[in-house]
Amino acid sequence: MTLTAPTGRLQTITSGFLALAMAATVGTALGFEHLGGFIPCKLCLEQRTPYYIGVPLMLVALISATMRWPALVTRGLLLAGGLLMLWGLGLGVYHAGVEWSWWQGPSDCGVVAPSSGSGSLLDQLNAVVPPACDQAAGRFLGLSFAGWNVVASAILAAVALRSALKR
Repeated sequence: MTLTAPTGRLQTITSGFLALAMAATVGTALGFEHLGGFIPCKLCLEQRTPYYIGVPLMLVALISATMRWPALVTRGLLLAGGLLMLWGLGLGVYHAGVEWSWWQGPSDCGVVAPSSGSGSLLDQLNAVVPPACDQAAGRFLGLSFAGWNVVASAILAAVALRSALKR
């Protein structure tokens, strides 16, 4: 299958689904942060990047499919969405591996620079200490947030790549 094969209803439905699913996934993470009080670590924040890029990209893919732009554009955007989710999958696997102590995480994750004495005591007390990347904020059904991101990214990557490459 080539990326120039005609597109149809599958690509239109898939691009809309992916835009909604990516937005729901990153929205859930933001909800846990802002409503649930979970403070994300550096790796948690990095895992959101593919979604921040992917949502508008899938909206453009939806417009492309709806407006019957050239098939290469729609399929190319879906392919890019699939590759973004593979990137997210890799970030999630890396972070989950750090949490399970399979390998070392970044040395600056959760590290707070010592105070230089500048600023008031109140400013120093109000400083938020980011969590360490090797400690899961919580586990649900045995998986951390990073683990659930692996699951979500794998499913979304498979859906996007299938749609990009199937007739």
